[in-house]
Amino acid sequence: MAFATDLAQRRDLDPGWVRQQIGQAQHLPQVVRLMSPAPSGTPKNWAAYRARFIEPTRIEAGRRFWQDNRAALERAEAEFGVPASLIVGVIGVETLYGRHTGTFRVIDSLTTLAFDFPSSHPRAQARTEFFRAELEQFLSLAHRTGMDPQTTRGSYAGAMGWPQFMPSSWAKYAIDFDRDDRIDLFNSTSDVIGSVANYFKAFGWLPGVPTHYPVRLAGETTDLDTLLAPDILPSFSVPSFTAKGAVLEGEALEHTGKLALVELQNGANPPSYVAGTDNFYAVTRYNWSSYYALAVIELGETVEAGLPWR
Repeated sequence: MAFATDLAQRRDLDPGWVRQQIGQAQHLPQVVRLMSPAPSGTPKNWAAYRARFIEPTRIEAGRRFWQDNRAALERAEAEFGVPASLIVGVIGVETLYGRHTGTFRVIDSLTTLAFDFPSSHPRAQARTEFFRAELEQFLSLAHRTGMDPQTTRGSYAGAMGWPQFMPSSWAKYAIDFDRDDRIDLFNSTSDVIGSVANYFKAFGWLPGVPTHYPVRLAGETTDLDTLLAPDILPSFSVPSFTAKGAVLEGEALEHTGKLALVELQNGANPPSYVAGTDNFYAVTRYNWSSYYALAVIELGETVEAGLPWR
């Protein structure tokens, strides 16, 4: 309640309304469990992760979505420079084109994580502050737009709508792309498409630049430790990248920006690698995972390949 009173003062909201909304929130033990870190040593598996998203149901739903929203996708690509395939890939991975937008009351999820974030998490304090800020953004957004805080539903982390925007992302990057004087990420596919494109533009998307290139390692001469040290942050010029044993071919050798060696583990099998560009890094700003980024990219490309006009 002290938090509610402070929030109301800083945001110029009715203290009684804020206290009422937070007071009706329910603690969700399931959310605490879902947010707890996975057991250490759990192996990652790119092939298994990919198979969850690059599969017939999602691909066919993506084709229908693209066909139904072709004009909005083309307009977003023209205005923001973000490929339609990437926008389609994000929406498909996030919610299967609106089929799975979340069943948790957002007020319950955010309040639970704001005041009872699992202490076992290595970044518990920072995450607690993050979710308190998101709770504040959610109530401010609801008050400003008329959204009902008690009925709005989303993911266990409080992400909302077809693109699964957190409240702060909704406030910063969501746009009225269908020009009806309201932003609706639950029902307007045009607003969803424009908002995803606007998000990537805000995070430095470079029009016309590939997200990644094929790469192979030279073998024993590869300085793998140095190549992997920056993680997915592009840090190497093409000459320095290849000098350390990362082998590129074709158009990749003409790339003028920085590159990162992105490693994707495959369980007990050898890892997969790609050479990530600044645009690959931009995709990871939507979800900080190279596995997620490549799944989004490949889903969009697979959907596009099956379009009747391509």
